Amino acid sequence: MAQIQWFPGHMAKARRQVEEKLSIIDIVFVLLDARIPSSSENPMLHEIIKDKPILYILNKSDLADQKELKRWLEYYKKRGMNAVAVNSIDGESSKVVVPVAKSILTPLFTKEASKGMKSRPFRAMVVGIPNVGKSAFINRLAQRPAAATGDKPGVTKAQKYIRVDEDLELLDNPGILWPRFEDPIVGKRLALVGSIKDEIMPLDEIAIFGIQYLHENYPGRIESRYNIEHIDPQDINKTFDAIGRKRGAILSGNRVDYDRVIKLFLHEFRNQKFGKICLEKAPLDV
Repeated sequence: MAQIQWFPGHMAKARRQVEEKLSIIDIVFVLLDARIPSSSENPMLHEIIKDKPILYILNKSDLADQKELKRWLEYYKKRGMNAVAVNSIDGESSKVVVPVAKSILTPLFTKEASKGMKSRPFRAMVVGIPNVGKSAFINRLAQRPAAATGDKPGVTKAQKYIRVDEDLELLDNPGILWPRFEDPIVGKRLALVGSIKDEIMPLDEIAIFGIQYLHENYPGRIESRYNIEHIDPQDINKTFDAIGRKRGAILSGNRVDYDRVIKLFLHEFRNQKFGKICLEKAPLDV
């Protein structure tokens, strides 16, 4: 697959907005997808936020392979990076995130107190790629519908200040991607979980990538889901045929409707029909 290059105008604008507001921000909450922690981190992040304290928040933890998620948290800890895992749908995000953020900001609060400054809410900026669950995370933190949510990338269109409580103020931002995917596998992972629009990349390549990854790393899950005996990831048409015939995706002449099979697989993957999964493993030195 050719290197994909794109940088929509609204994402360039979102980056400028982040840079403009950094001076009034105390800490940056970087939301990552717990299934793809590395691939969902914008490589331009540190260039954008510079030396602000960071708390990495591995969101959608309920969808991730728990063993692999634990390894990722250990990976961040070993590198002196602050990271927590949350589930923004029905988890207690505030009980996990706020105490850690306050701990990170203790030196700042101590410095301000020594200067006679009154205590104040700390200000956190929430950043992350599209469809990583920023709005759901904010709503859970605020315990009210403070940000718009949706299952498509790009729901948040502009910056928005949200008062969570007497201790915390949030600044929400539109999702920011980067100009190009240097590693095509990163693009495939992002597309598979729905973080980039389906129009950007060939759906057949994404489905093939997903099927092959599941076969290699979570053997038996595809067979179990579609009630088929065996798949051959090297003969993808044979696999599509088996799925299509089980699900009735048939065209005239008894031909399998491959487009329908591809869309079916992607829909079911994105709706967690194959169980808890991580699409990338923590580095081996953990």
